[in-house]
Amino acid sequence: MSKIIIFGNSGSGKSTLAHKLATQQGLAHLDLDTIAWQDSQPPQRMPLATSEKLLNSFIAANDHWVVEGCYADLLSLLTDEAQQMIFLNLTTSQCVRNARKRPWEPHKYKSKQAQDANLEMLIDWIKAYDKRTDTFSKVAHQKLFSQFPKTKIMYETNEHKS
Repeated sequence: MSKIIIFGNSGSGKSTLAHKLATQQGLAHLDLDTIAWQDSQPPQRMPLATSEKLLNSFIAANDHWVVEGCYADLLSLLTDEAQQMIFLNLTTSQCVRNARKRPWEPHKYKSKQAQDANLEMLIDWIKAYDKRTDTFSKVAHQKLFSQFPKTKIMYETNEHKS
């Protein structure tokens, strides 16, 4: 039985690794972006309590799972349930390169053109990872990782074998 959480900066390879593990191990896969945001313009975070209910529904419905995202606040709600934690701690330049090569994510954008129109904003956000102190920041991720008492792995490249 696997219950894995994966986190890191945007563009670090979270979705790619989660998809790979889900396929290899038959795990249910949850991208936290799908339960963290309201469908509004401009986008706004859902209340944490609403996201928590959706997260609890997902883990109640699935015995084996991988959950990925950059939300330390949501991931911290899973640390008692999770058996393994993976921190993709890539440099911001690696994350920017990955973001520039990212395929269309239809669960986030209506079209590839809409995704590409958002790319420069995303790159600016990726570059601020080391400077921010919010739930999406490197400091929040390092704290989450350091406090996890079970099996944990940190990768600093996307060259890991999983």
